[in-house]
Amino acid sequence: MSTLRAAVVQFQHLPGDKAANLATLTGFVERAAADGVKILAFPEMCLTGYWHCVGLPRDGWLALAEPVPNGPSSLALAALARRHDMVIGSGLIERGEDGRIFNTYVVALPDGRVERHRKLHAFESEHVSSGDAFTVFDTPFGVRVGVLICWDNNLVENVRATALLGADILLSPHQTGGTASRSPHAMGVVDVALWRDREANPEALRAAFQGDKGRGWLLRWLPARAHDNGLFVLFANGVGEDAGEVRTGNAMILDPYGRVVAETDAIEDALVVADLDLDLLPLATGRRWIRGRRPELYGLLTERRGDELSPLEARFSTAPTISRSAGTPPD
Repeated sequence: MSTLRAAVVQFQHLPGDKAANLATLTGFVERAAADGVKILAFPEMCLTGYWHCVGLPRDGWLALAEPVPNGPSSLALAALARRHDMVIGSGLIERGEDGRIFNTYVVALPDGRVERHRKLHAFESEHVSSGDAFTVFDTPFGVRVGVLICWDNNLVENVRATALLGADILLSPHQTGGTASRSPHAMGVVDVALWRDREANPEALRAAFQGDKGRGWLLRWLPARAHDNGLFVLFANGVGEDAGEVRTGNAMILDPYGRVVAETDAIEDALVVADLDLDLLPLATGRRWIRGRRPELYGLLTERRGDELSPLEARFSTAPTISRSAGTPPD
């Protein structure tokens, strides 16, 4: 059996404190390296902080933003990847060459390469631009890795496109769970009081994280992304209070049949490790389904319906949609 050891992290970042967040990340890298991990995924925007950024003016975003791949955080990740012979992915705010701002996931490889994925559906602020390309690349460990950030993963077309580009493993960094939704049966807010009372009443918070506002919601759709596309999914998430919202953690690793092979029910920072059975990939059901497609029928997938929402509208708009079957905001 051919295996590859991978891991995902959930941790509570400090808003705007890149030095402290990098220190936390480095500690997890060292723990993972000691356990033989070769691919390690951290959450979305965990180096810069996430939800506190929503209300920042453009100057506030720029103060946290860095160039990629030559900014200090990218260089630090690259050094860690080389030192530990590991693929390491982490989220930050990127300042593009043209001055635009992106929610970006940086992946450093042990051979010195630095890959990046710019979130395709960036809804955090009017100051943040959405990316316009899928991200899939080879690694020194004989597998191809793709990246989709948070809501990128919710849209089935994005995961299918990533699979069609040859991804064996999907890095799925998030800051999710416990958030408000216009969909009445999707997630829901976790009371901040539960987080603040976690030492006295940890089981109440754990129940919320494991219920429909956290793990229960994830298991409605995340296994399908892995199963239907025949790839491993490495789900990394924030945990704890984040500018008035509560992230639910639930870090997990899924195999190409949509099975959860490792996860945590921790209500604090945690590392989840699993050995990926690469022999599952060639015969995975989703890969057979992909080969059974009839692309000549799918032209309608690229046609605009007229009720499409911009990422910002999708996240914040309460306006009615044009058709009965139109989309909902990010969940």
